[in-house]
Amino acid sequence: MIKVSILYPNTPGSKFDMEYYCNSHMPMVQEKMAGACTHFTVDQGLAGGMPGAPATYVAVGQLFFESIDSYQGAMASHRKAIVDDIPNYTDVTPVIQISQVLVG
Repeated sequence: MIKVSILYPNTPGSKFDMEYYCNSHMPMVQEKMAGACTHFTVDQGLAGGMPGAPATYVAVGQLFFESIDSYQGAMASHRKAIVDDIPNYTDVTPVIQISQVLVG
């Protein structure tokens, strides 16, 4: 299984609409990638690794796919619509990581 993590750095002064991200953006992404994206999760950052430290990321979205080919094919077809929706919930540039899930 492949996991695509979309990490949004916790940048002072930036905006992030968690309600929109969870209830509009991520469901739209899954709908557009129907048949390829098996499911998604969203994490909201609460704190950093040291006492009193702010969260490194304000949010982390994860999209799950059976293979990298299924992800790449779905993303190629819908990249513009997905990227064009980002300003509706944040002004933060996301960091993307594609991983193979080994345990879980």
